[in-house]
Amino acid sequence: MIRASQARQLYREFCRRFGDVIARSDETDLHAFPSPERVIALSDEDFTISGMSFKRRPLRHAATAFLAHGGSWIELSPSVLVKELQTVSGIGPWSAGAAVADWSNDWGLYPYADLAVRTWARHANPDHHWAIDEPTFGRQWRRVTGDHLATYTLLTLAYGTQQAGAV
Repeated sequence: MIRASQARQLYREFCRRFGDVIARSDETDLHAFPSPERVIALSDEDFTISGMSFKRRPLRHAATAFLAHGGSWIELSPSVLVKELQTVSGIGPWSAGAAVADWSNDWGLYPYADLAVRTWARHANPDHHWAIDEPTFGRQWRRVTGDHLATYTLLTLAYGTQQAGAV
């Protein structure tokens, strides 16, 4: 497990080195995540120099699986897709849930008891007694958010994104 800021930095560097430019600006060019074909073609050294050697195998497995199954995956409901992605070597429940939440905009699928939600819920509402441990927080979050789990999860993550530089 790595800090969110470090993961963001590694992700952006990987995209900068190997992804297509999607928007240019005077300050920062934005890059897409590399295509599955590009990920498969990367050498071990490419992963190492970008700081992603620890994710080399899962990324290659995911790219290969996407090329083989992407067409059928698009037809699946988001909740079924989360389960299907977990059949790919190296993709666990957190990664599958986060990826599908991002892709589908169904933030009820995000692993809402993770450290990011716990951290930013505490910052957003410091007067509430939030549970520290993940399982208890998860039950508490479900209870507090009720029918609005997806909305509150997304808003809390967005709040955290905005606050990350200030903390």
